[in-house]
Amino acid sequence: METPDKSSTAIAFVYRGTLVHSTPKEALQVLEDALLGVDSEGKIAFIGEGNETQKLSEVFRFSPSAVTQLDQHEFLMPGMIDTHIHASQYSYAGTALDMPLLQWLNNYTFPVESQFKDLEFANKVYTQVVKRTLRNGTTTACYFATIHTDASLLLGQITNDFGQRALVGKVCMDRNDAVQHYRETSQESQDETNRFIKELLNKKYPLVKPVVTPRFAPSCTEALLAQLGATAKNNNLHIQSHISENLEEIKLVKELFPKSESYSDVYHKCNLLTDKTVMAHGCHLSDKELALFRETGAALSHCPNSNFS
Repeated sequence: METPDKSSTAIAFVYRGTLVHSTPKEALQVLEDALLGVDSEGKIAFIGEGNETQKLSEVFRFSPSAVTQLDQHEFLMPGMIDTHIHASQYSYAGTALDMPLLQWLNNYTFPVESQFKDLEFANKVYTQVVKRTLRNGTTTACYFATIHTDASLLLGQITNDFGQRALVGKVCMDRNDAVQHYRETSQESQDETNRFIKELLNKKYPLVKPVVTPRFAPSCTEALLAQLGATAKNNNLHIQSHISENLEEIKLVKELFPKSESYSDVYHKCNLLTDKTVMAHGCHLSDKELALFRETGAALSHCPNSNFS
């Protein structure tokens, strides 16, 4: 139980009932008849036992009559963390599942994402996805937006307005032969990424930060990947991308980057595998690549629905 200091803020809510969470030692810990206090800044001020309500009320200065009692089958748990969400793909979630990855990107994804240049359209979709994820208990999210800087900044604003903790990424891609109007030049991608990072950080949102986001190796030149690696290092930022989602994709990476030993090596050479990196999928990584992930501290986001597909 925490002891309040003189700078402690007032207690706004107190709940009594079952708490469920995970610890470094236990995958699932259930605390029955627990008492949880939340201060006016939205932070947990204390956790104690229900039979200590009177004592805790005196220490943390709240009224026992104001305690909210959870019902028998209700419980509180920490918010869920989704480490890989394409916010722009929410508009057609659950549809367009009839093609493998690369064909799916060219026929469905890129044409839809190109529409996010329209800020009214972006606002509608991004508001829906943030509200839906919060409604489902996701209080922290790593978002891919699109190549459009202003729409990506809008996603950051929306997550902040709804109180969701988020890493928001403006997508970078200077290679895309399928949808000609949905790509940037390498210089545009670098310049707009720097603008995105600067403007989002200047907002000083308490829970929302930028994340460097090369879409995936096939949609980026090596020069752009290297520049993004330097940008992430210079600004001490997180990095997100995709890796080894399907075999056709891996074959394409070998053709585009013949001097690299593996898909992971492409990113590693460009300083994009760090202890702040989250790579999605990783279905077909070799043992050597997995060892590289361990060595660099990079993380994998396992996406069950996508990976089963």
